[in-house]
Amino acid sequence: MKNKKIIIAISASIAAYKAAFLVRLLVKAGANVKVIITPAAKEFVTPLTLSTLSKNPVFSDFVLNKNGEWTNHVDLGLWADLMVIAPASANTIAKMANGICDNLLIATYLSAKCPIMFGPAMDLDMFIHPTTVQNCAKLQSFGNIMIDANEGELASGLNGKGRMAEPEEIFSVIEKHFNSEQDLLGKIALVTAGPTYEIIDPVRFIGNYSSGKMGFALAEELANRGALVTLIAGPVEIIHHHKNITRINVHSATQMFEAVNENFSTTNIAIMCAAVADYSPITVADEKIKKQNEEGLTIELKKTKDILKHIGSIKTNKQIVVGFALETNHEEENALIKLKEKKADFIVLNSLQTPGAGFKHNTNQITILKNSGEKIAFNLKSKNDVAIDIVNEIVKITNTIDA
Repeated sequence: MKNKKIIIAISASIAAYKAAFLVRLLVKAGANVKVIITPAAKEFVTPLTLSTLSKNPVFSDFVLNKNGEWTNHVDLGLWADLMVIAPASANTIAKMANGICDNLLIATYLSAKCPIMFGPAMDLDMFIHPTTVQNCAKLQSFGNIMIDANEGELASGLNGKGRMAEPEEIFSVIEKHFNSEQDLLGKIALVTAGPTYEIIDPVRFIGNYSSGKMGFALAEELANRGALVTLIAGPVEIIHHHKNITRINVHSATQMFEAVNENFSTTNIAIMCAAVADYSPITVADEKIKKQNEEGLTIELKKTKDILKHIGSIKTNKQIVVGFALETNHEEENALIKLKEKKADFIVLNSLQTPGAGFKHNTNQITILKNSGEKIAFNLKSKNDVAIDIVNEIVKITNTIDA
């Protein structure tokens, strides 16, 4: 924690007083803390208190002083190693999720290049409202880390979920974030994520429902563990945060193949998580295809290059290749065939038959199938936690290779 640069951002909530204790804990641990507070949050805790505890000026407005100097939210966002928004009110969470930039806190959040954590704080009906649930899920899909609210007595006098996590709990999450094992330090990783879109004409394509969430979670976890990561992403609306991630955006299966092929030779670890189209149109129309008859339309397709099979065929005994199998029937049987044919080190199997797993969800349930015949089944978890499980298995193999 020593010398880590942390922004504590405080929105309007009765829980704002807890932020003062959090700032004190971080400063005592040696962190350099800067505080951003919304104008409304000043009704709950004073800038003087926060400035005294943080030993830094407190930022609230775009204009810093009467001389017209402005607070550079871009510099703040670039300065930080971590930004923690706690308490995060329902209003602030909604603004974060939808990019409504009407105060310094949101401007800094939108400019930040570091990991983001947020700790919700609100009454129980607000916390479980579908809008808030959706906004929190949306923020997590961007790669932000939610420090879940606790249950207990609320400011309204009701009992339920919505209490901001205690300062000691948040401090523990932050400490764990910075003290994560760097067991992949010096390794170079390659991750594919999201779908590919195969163009039919200027307005239509063949694609799938992949959100890219699992691939992005894997890229973040690899980077957290010390790896330098190249993330090859199909057309998805997700933001990566870790500075050790280099992102290459692609559109089609051909572009993804070329990007993987170009980067694979220098890679220690390759995780092929993307849902790559198996087929693409032989002919792409220059103009929108018009409805010409009532009998339908035939589109002739050609097979795309099998990326996992290609890298499996050229991998060395110093490289680790991991594939994914999303199945709807005969799951393990099909996944084992893929494991053998693609010469992967292991296959991550997930099924569309499992509620809460697969495309678009923030959770996943996987089974890892290894060449040794070992099978490891996991419970339904957040995709961030699933990424940890997968990377843990990769680390076991790297330890064997490096031994």
